[in-house]
Amino acid sequence: MARENMDEKWGFETRAIHAGQKPDQQTGAITVPVYQTTTYEQDEVGKDRGYEYSRTGNPTRTALETSLAALEGANHGRAFASGMAAEDTILRLLNPGDHVLMGNDAYGGTFRLISKVLTRMGVDWSAADLSIKEDIEKNMNPNTKLVWAETPSNPLLSIVDIQTLSDFAHDNGALCVVDNTFATPYLQKPLEFGADFVVHSTTKYLGGHSDVVGGFIAMNSTELDQEIGFLQNAVGAVPAPWDCYLLLRGVKTLPVRMDRHCENAESIVNFLSSHSQVEHVLYPGLTSHPTHEAAQKQMKKYGGMVSFTVKGGAEAARQIAAKTNVFTLAESLGAVESLIEVPAAMTHLSAEGSPLEVDNSLIRLSVGIETVEDLLLDLDNALA
Repeated sequence: MARENMDEKWGFETRAIHAGQKPDQQTGAITVPVYQTTTYEQDEVGKDRGYEYSRTGNPTRTALETSLAALEGANHGRAFASGMAAEDTILRLLNPGDHVLMGNDAYGGTFRLISKVLTRMGVDWSAADLSIKEDIEKNMNPNTKLVWAETPSNPLLSIVDIQTLSDFAHDNGALCVVDNTFATPYLQKPLEFGADFVVHSTTKYLGGHSDVVGGFIAMNSTELDQEIGFLQNAVGAVPAPWDCYLLLRGVKTLPVRMDRHCENAESIVNFLSSHSQVEHVLYPGLTSHPTHEAAQKQMKKYGGMVSFTVKGGAEAARQIAAKTNVFTLAESLGAVESLIEVPAAMTHLSAEGSPLEVDNSLIRLSVGIETVEDLLLDLDNALA
C-alpha cells in the first residue's frame, strides 16, 4: 500500500500518532475503526469503491500499512499475519537455483525457514559474518539473489553496516533485506542506507504489549511493492482487522516506550558489566562492542535488548533465568514487560549443530519499561 501524502516536516512522534489515521469521514471518530468485514458492496459489476474482499484489502489494514511505511520513511508497506509470513513472502521472490546469504547469527526462525523449507524448493543458502567484508565476499555466489541481515542481530546483538552491505549486494546483482525488528524505525531506518526491503515482526516493539502477532515489509521500489502485493494477496497470510487495530494502538506510543527501553537497558548493561558472575556482555552501545562504530553511524540509540554469558555454562544460565521474578521466563521480546530466556534451549534451538548454533551459557534479556531499580535488584538476586 502506497504511503499517503503528508507533511514531510512532521516529526516521528507526530507521524506515529497521525500517519494513516485521519478521523473517520462518516462519524468523526478519532480512532481508526475496525472494519470487521470480509466483503464490500460494489456500485456496479466489477466496479468497487477501493475494496472488494478483505484478503485483498481492508481499510484498517490500509491505515496500518500507511502508518508503518511513514515511520520507515518508505514509499510502500505491506502488513502480514506474522513476522515469519512477511519473511516468507520476500523469500517467495526466489526461484530454484537461487542463493541466499544470511548472517551467521540470524534468528532461529529465519534460519529454519531458509534452511529447512526453502531448500525443498531448490534454493541454496550460506551463512557469513556480515560485519566482515572478507567473509561476505567468500560466501557470495554468482547466483546470490538476496543478502539477509539482522541489525542488531538476534541474539548476539551484532551490527551490520547497512550502507556497505547494500552497496555490496547491489554491485553483485542481489537485493538487500534488513530485519529492523530490534531497532524499530525509531532508532534506525535501513532504507536510508540503501536496503531494498525492511522486514519487521510487528509482534515485538511495534505492537509492544504482547497481545498481537504480525509482520510488515517496507520498500521504496514500486516494482517490488507490486510483486510483494501480488504475493500478499495470492498467498493470503494477511492480518485480521482487529490485529491491525491493536498494532496501530501500540505504534502511537512507540517513541516514548523505546526511550524507556533504551534507558533501562543501558542501566542494566552497566550493572552486568561489573558483575563477578558475568563473563561477557553483548550490547552495541558498549565501546568495547566489535561493531560499535557501525551502530553509532546508523542508530539513534542502542535498543532494549541485552545478551550476556555467565560463568558456569548452560546449567548456570538455566538456573539464573528461572530465578527472576520481575523478568518473566518467556520467548518473544519487545513488549512493556521484561523477559528473560536462554536462546540455545529456546528461541534458537533449531540452530543446534549448525553454523548458527548459540553459546549455551548465553542469556537474552528483553528489557521492559518497569522501574529500573526493580529490574536491577531482580537480576542481582538471580545472579547471587
